[in-house]
Amino acid sequence: MQHVSGARGNKMSFANFQTSRIKRGVHILSPGRGGRGFFLENLFLQRIGIQKEETVTNEKTKFRYEIGDGRNTVQVYAHEREIIKKIGYESQNKPNIFTGFEVLMAHNYVFSALIQVDTAQEAKNWEVLMTNVYDREKEHDNNPFTFIKQTDSGLATNGTDTIYINPLSLKKTELSNGKTGKLPFKLMTGYELSTSGGVIAIIDMIDRNIWFYNELDASEKLNVGAIATAIFARKVHDVKW
Repeated sequence: MQHVSGARGNKMSFANFQTSRIKRGVHILSPGRGGRGFFLENLFLQRIGIQKEETVTNEKTKFRYEIGDGRNTVQVYAHEREIIKKIGYESQNKPNIFTGFEVLMAHNYVFSALIQVDTAQEAKNWEVLMTNVYDREKEHDNNPFTFIKQTDSGLATNGTDTIYINPLSLKKTELSNGKTGKLPFKLMTGYELSTSGGVIAIIDMIDRNIWFYNELDASEKLNVGAIATAIFARKVHDVKW
């Protein structure tokens, strides 16, 4: 296990690894009304003082930095984008149960990163892609209280080898009296990185640690470190730890 100092900040370090200062692009957040209208529905709803409308939030950013182990260095170029569509209800008269009520209709999150090796290394570039997609209509979801789940997942590949990235969540916890208790919901805690041969690393988002499989060589640790620091550096998908 290696603790990542400065995780989710603008410069990180752990063991013999260190990043340069993270250079960030413009972070754009553009909320607004959606293109879908509800003319006929609103003719009826206005009789009871309710207005229905679609809102769309579009958020995106990018960042880049380098990370090295004292011998080799890789460049990381990353992009994030998230689009959220909701149907909102507002009371036109006095407040009631519909005031401020929103129904999630669609959520689309994409995180991509290029891990570029220097020309001195006999290695290939890695590409990372993680997504979290939800569409109420396609999933035939009738639950109006559905919320955005922090369960993005994906993979990293260099064209030959593949690392699978899956979310980890916490359901049970140990209480102060030593007994085990169950949480009322799953809590996002980190990510598991694995290959066809098994787990090679764990990214702990709570304590900001990286757990490495003991048999990884220096180049493999550098690649895993680049993936982990890129995940820590994200700003659109923020787990709030």
